[in-house]
Amino acid sequence: MSLSWAVLDMLFSRTCEGCGAAMGEESGSLCWDCRAEVKPVQVPFCERCGDPVAGAVVGPFECAWCHKTEPAFDWARSAVRYEGAAKTCLRRFKYNAGMWMLDDLTDWLVALWRTCPESVHTADFLACVPLHPARERERGYNQAALLGDRLAIHVGIPFQRRLLWRRKATETQTHLTAAQRAHNVKGVFSVPWPNRVRGARIVLVDDVMTTGATVNECARALKAAGASSVMVLTVARG
Repeated sequence: MSLSWAVLDMLFSRTCEGCGAAMGEESGSLCWDCRAEVKPVQVPFCERCGDPVAGAVVGPFECAWCHKTEPAFDWARSAVRYEGAAKTCLRRFKYNAGMWMLDDLTDWLVALWRTCPESVHTADFLACVPLHPARERERGYNQAALLGDRLAIHVGIPFQRRLLWRRKATETQTHLTAAQRAHNVKGVFSVPWPNRVRGARIVLVDDVMTTGATVNECARALKAAGASSVMVLTVARG
């Protein structure tokens, strides 16, 4: 691989996705300075949804959102904060067909996997947050499916791409409030083949988790179909 990168660098100059500077010997999409600025999600964070908490926390902690809503997923974890170079990379990957960043993003997920609760290692299979067929045709791919498929190769757990179905094309969540996000995706997801889900331990993969409304609604559908547990992994936390 190092020889391949060297040959490609001779033919095509590379620039950092974070700052635009010319890349040196480093592989991947970010220069060393931008890599150093990527902020991993670290403790303390909510034991349920994984949202980081400012200040000192003693013992297991559950945030106010989880305490109030009792999310359908068992727990959720994210690798990095959705800001700076990480945000730039994810937006390019999601909206501008930045497939060359899949390896970097998967590396962050694999590193996250190694720090997750033990239950993740006994999962039956990985799944992903689905796009509506019309949206996927327009974009040409489902970024969550690409991440789930690549992560499955690294961790040795099967990936089930069509486990969930998105029944209607919803408004983008980007500019909605938390309450609007929850309403926007309510009842949107279904499980076409419940027999595949019944009794299964599932890891749900997505690119970004902000309020958790989308992954929570996916988990609700999976639990209603008989899944015994739903764990959530995302590259970034907004």
